[in-house]
Amino acid sequence: MSAPIETVVIVGSDTTLWLAAAVLRNALRPAGLAVEAVELPATLRPADVHATLPPLEALHAQLRIDEKALLRSTGGAFSLGQNFTDTSGAATAFLHAYGSCGAPIEDREFFAYWLKARRLGLGVPLDDFSLTASAARHGRLMIPDDETDRYGRADYGYHLPALAYARSLKMLAIRDGVRAHETSALGIALDPDRGTIKAVELEGGRRIEGQLFIDATADARLIGRALGVRVESWRDHFPVDRVLAATGPRFASIPIYAEVRASEGGWTALHPTQAATHVVHAYASASASDEEAAVAAARAAGMPIADIAIRSPEPGRRESAWAGNCVAIGAAACTFDPVHGVDLHAAQLGLVHLLSFFPAGTDHAAERAEYNRIMRSGLCRLRDFQSAHYALNRYGDAPFWTTAREAVLPAELAQDIATFRARGLVAPREDESFSPDSWRALFVGHGTVPESYIPAVDTVPADMVKEHFRRMLGFVRDQVMRQPTHDQYLDGIGGASRG
Repeated sequence: MSAPIETVVIVGSDTTLWLAAAVLRNALRPAGLAVEAVELPATLRPADVHATLPPLEALHAQLRIDEKALLRSTGGAFSLGQNFTDTSGAATAFLHAYGSCGAPIEDREFFAYWLKARRLGLGVPLDDFSLTASAARHGRLMIPDDETDRYGRADYGYHLPALAYARSLKMLAIRDGVRAHETSALGIALDPDRGTIKAVELEGGRRIEGQLFIDATADARLIGRALGVRVESWRDHFPVDRVLAATGPRFASIPIYAEVRASEGGWTALHPTQAATHVVHAYASASASDEEAAVAAARAAGMPIADIAIRSPEPGRRESAWAGNCVAIGAAACTFDPVHGVDLHAAQLGLVHLLSFFPAGTDHAAERAEYNRIMRSGLCRLRDFQSAHYALNRYGDAPFWTTAREAVLPAELAQDIATFRARGLVAPREDESFSPDSWRALFVGHGTVPESYIPAVDTVPADMVKEHFRRMLGFVRDQVMRQPTHDQYLDGIGGASRG
């Protein structure tokens, strides 16, 4: 029997480091596991923001994070989704809301009934049947209760200023017993016989040994540089190779969604928080210099911008997220295109699956193999959701968007699009992060209209369907107008004052 895992050493910086430290310590403390966090210099900048997906709220609950206190300390805000618009007017705007659309009719999924009604002349958009989409448009927070739960899902994410969020996680991890070590220099000692990591060496002659190492660095110093695990490039799927982050003035009334504005040379996202508007501008270096991009970002955002930081993302997945005794989390495992803000969600996926397969001892080949299989599948599904946004776009004939439509489609995504176009079905996939409602919002929003629908819905009389539709729309309207506005809720928890 192999020796037990007694110490986990996590190396990295910023949010990924401290989220990993907090999650592992919280879950494994009863087993007596020691967690050592080696903190490298920060890579985050004041403009950086985490536009999170709904599952993070559940992880916060497991960590016993008080949501109201978190929003007060970070100046963060809620998000019910992302509104995609086109500054050229070539494409119709659509909202990818974090929740379901409609309720089942006669035990069959609502979407098929909506498709049939649309073919017969229904002019009501799909997301009018969504609690979260309707709440977002009215600037209201959707607080679920028993009634809304019976109707459908009403989820939310956050816009969290990244530096403040990382500080909050660090305090949480240290409070829970994580031992923190700061260093500006890092050496990695390998076991010459096994080729695994034996220890990390810090400035001042400090040395930290462990049985399992977590690579939470931005540049994969452990799994990439030390262990030599290569990257599978996703460059062919994405047109963006430069990303500008900046801050702008806060909104007088804080929207409860992000807005992603397509323009000729790329897209610009606005993520409102209590103290500022965080701006992300994604573009291709072949068509715009950084100086031109800054001008374009301010123009698309409609506001002056400051705190500009520019990065060059290289989308791709580490061929193995777990190699030897080293597990890569976050950017060390996978680098994504910036659309949809999936980075933090991918780190959360890695941590959740690591806990599922956490090894009982140092001989963990079986756990490692299954972890790598699941992570490969899950990360590729996130990539496919991002890729679909570019492949299906109708944002005109500018070179950026034309190149995006002509990009290589992953095989599973090509099949997903074909299946949806044929019957309006979202094929179930293993290790999926986005719900069928999210896929439908993306497909329909980009004008991908199914040619048919499942014939079973024809057995329900049209008058009955119309009555169901009327009740749903009335229920959504009534529930939304009962909710507090985003501003009222933030003011009520002691959020930042707005002048």
